[in-house]
Amino acid sequence: MGNKKLQVWLPLLFSVVMIGGMYFGFKMKDQNGSSSFFKTEKRGALQETIDLIRQKYVDSIGVDTLQQSAIQDIVGELDPHSVYIPPSNLQEVTDDIMGRFEGIGVEFNIFSDTVNIVYVIPNGPSDKAGLQVGDKIIKVNDSTIAGKDLSSDDVKKIIRGEDGSTVALDILRTGKPQIIQIKRGMIPVSSIDAAYMIDTATGYIKLNKFSDNAYHDFMEKLEGLQKQGMNKLILDLRGNGGGFMGEAVNMADEFLDGNKLIVYTQGNNSPREEFRARREGLFEKGKLVVLVDELTASASEVLSGALQDWDRATIIGRRTFGKGLVQKQYSLSDGAAIRLTIARYYTPLGRSIQRPYDKGKKVYMDEIWHRYETGEMIYADSNKVSNGKLYKTPAGRTVYGGGGIMPDIFVSIDTNGIRHSVTRLYLDGSFNNFVYNYYINHLQEFKQFNTPGDFAKTYNTADVWNQLNSFAKKDTVELKYISEKDKTDLQRRLKAYLARYRWRNEGFYELLNADDEVIKKALETIKG
Repeated sequence: MGNKKLQVWLPLLFSVVMIGGMYFGFKMKDQNGSSSFFKTEKRGALQETIDLIRQKYVDSIGVDTLQQSAIQDIVGELDPHSVYIPPSNLQEVTDDIMGRFEGIGVEFNIFSDTVNIVYVIPNGPSDKAGLQVGDKIIKVNDSTIAGKDLSSDDVKKIIRGEDGSTVALDILRTGKPQIIQIKRGMIPVSSIDAAYMIDTATGYIKLNKFSDNAYHDFMEKLEGLQKQGMNKLILDLRGNGGGFMGEAVNMADEFLDGNKLIVYTQGNNSPREEFRARREGLFEKGKLVVLVDELTASASEVLSGALQDWDRATIIGRRTFGKGLVQKQYSLSDGAAIRLTIARYYTPLGRSIQRPYDKGKKVYMDEIWHRYETGEMIYADSNKVSNGKLYKTPAGRTVYGGGGIMPDIFVSIDTNGIRHSVTRLYLDGSFNNFVYNYYINHLQEFKQFNTPGDFAKTYNTADVWNQLNSFAKKDTVELKYISEKDKTDLQRRLKAYLARYRWRNEGFYELLNADDEVIKKALETIKG
């Protein structure tokens, strides 16, 4: 009987002893400084501090704001490109990099406290509802916005809304009031500023960023130019701050043949990952020039570096920004996000383009200005690279690692800027205001021109120049005393800004590029 009782209770006894042994064993580890098995969560000093402030601080304080500030400071210590995005900003940041937003599909400027429509996106909600360039918005859903001293951001928040919602705009058109009902929609923002034929064989494409739809936009323009006879291409990446690396990889694939390596990424916690050409590209042959400058960064440098390493393109301009870090976005429980640097990217030859950031974010960002101070943007032999490491391309050309992409052909920055008295017209918005009003008042005259090329060749600037003279005097700017160079440059810009209202950015760049020294060097190279 006793043995039977022991058999029944023995398993239970063993269990109690084993659990007790585990408990005391882990308690001993805990006393020696190791983690406890039963302690599933240990509060750090940061959380303890925030809890202490919440419970004991003398005044009421927004703990969420405090946490956001702490996270921003922590992430800011990592590198210049890891960022914390608070919940209030996440949608706007996401829309920007994705290349779309929810709204009515217009561009506007605020002149004399009145919102003026300067562009209506073709086939967008406003275009379908009948909104026109020159319309002045007085009310939005019965709320007056004219004369309210609103900022552009204020107006965007009022006008934009969820896809499918309706907004009523009270407008003035040529002095007559109208009410237009517009159903908001998802508005794609093109990543292409301009795409046109410079001559019968040479195409030009200006890409402003590598948004989520950049490759699609690029292919559409590339195919369109090829149908017009393009067999040489100038790809303008000046001022392009980057975006999605995948979009840059897809574009590079259109220029590179075979199974060529385009870029690879690697980090302490990220194993090497290679991205290669996978398909037959649309422009694997034909002369190619890529334009870069000190604001060409990230994905733009991925594309430029791959084309340079494989001797596929001639790079013209000035040393690029030097951002060779890969970010990945992670969502937080409160609706915020952290865009964290997880790896570095390397060009096919193994070049890291990232410049040093060990002296802090301010020094890092000021390095661009430092290039100007040291003459690097003016003199070719002042160009520098961070680590001085040399690489050889298959064709035997020397390329450099660290500190951005060094161009094959250097073109200095234009230091003959318009003098300060004239720049006042640009800085306070007066110039834009004048050009817009002149365009609206002479709308029928401008509609007679069918293409930017026709406009560039035949438009006479005498009248608009005389009126600008009179307008500038109100700002105490006397244009009759400026130099001939300043006058020529101002007239060129005047013509380009007028073309922007008629043909948008494509017209603007077509006129402005005609006297661009970098474009001239590109044409000289591509025809050589």
